[in-house]
Amino acid sequence: MNVILVGRQSGRVKQFDLRHPLTIAAAVAIVGLIVGGAFSLGMRLGARRSASVPLHELGGWSAEIGQQQAQLQQLRSNFQDKIDALALRVGQMDASVIRLDALGTRLVHMANLDGREFDFGQPPPQGGSGDSPGVPAQVPSLDTMIDRVQGELASREQQLGVLENLILTRQLTKQVVPEGSPVQDGWISSYYGDRPDPFTGFTEFHKGLDIAAPAGTRVEAVAAGLVTWAGPSSGYGNMVQIDHGNGLATRYCHNEKLLVTVGDLVHKGQVIALVGSTGRSTGPHLHFEVLKNGTEVNPLPYVGAER
Repeated sequence: MNVILVGRQSGRVKQFDLRHPLTIAAAVAIVGLIVGGAFSLGMRLGARRSASVPLHELGGWSAEIGQQQAQLQQLRSNFQDKIDALALRVGQMDASVIRLDALGTRLVHMANLDGREFDFGQPPPQGGSGDSPGVPAQVPSLDTMIDRVQGELASREQQLGVLENLILTRQLTKQVVPEGSPVQDGWISSYYGDRPDPFTGFTEFHKGLDIAAPAGTRVEAVAAGLVTWAGPSSGYGNMVQIDHGNGLATRYCHNEKLLVTVGDLVHKGQVIALVGSTGRSTGPHLHFEVLKNGTEVNPLPYVGAER
């Protein structure tokens, strides 16, 4: 095989036989020079690049990457702390809601309201048109919203607490005011006021109500209070007297048996004695008196006119 070379300026033509040994040696030498030059050039370029990035800068990059990783870890820790704090506050709000539900249920029961209308076991009915898509909650706005809701819960809890105290006060007042008949199964045999004395026939002033009932019938306190007398009392026989405060007191006389003693605290409706005929009495009945500031008053308005 021959290789023909043409000179650019002289136009001379040279022909080389590739099979000739000298031609082969010359070609190998030329290729070697080209490869060696390329290798040398690559080494010089690599040396220049290495020289352009000092080792101390590589160390700075490594330190900066480590610092960024530490900052990222701190951000993650702060975010987790924020989530934990929000979870704690949500738990506190849940506890407040439970207390409010329990308080609301008690108030409904105390005020005799319709439990179906005020059902604290179910969320309040809500709704809307849904025209506006709203804005997704963000962590800062969520924090503000929780502050507002928690403040409202605290305010509602305080208001319900005041309402509970008012209802309890009214109930206590109602408990200590004489109301109702001390004997459930009986009838009024003698009223308050002037009447003929059953023993002498003379006119006398009757200071209470006589309620006829079978012996052994239960006698109930018409109001809560403190027992200040429990025992025999002249013509009243076995008597119980209860002080209800605010200048009010009641007496239960002619009892067969007393079931309380002096110093006992009794509640409204508690059985305090059994009907009898002790003392100045013509038969089993209860003589019932109401005293206001130490003076006997007509018990009928307290007992009720239906008897």
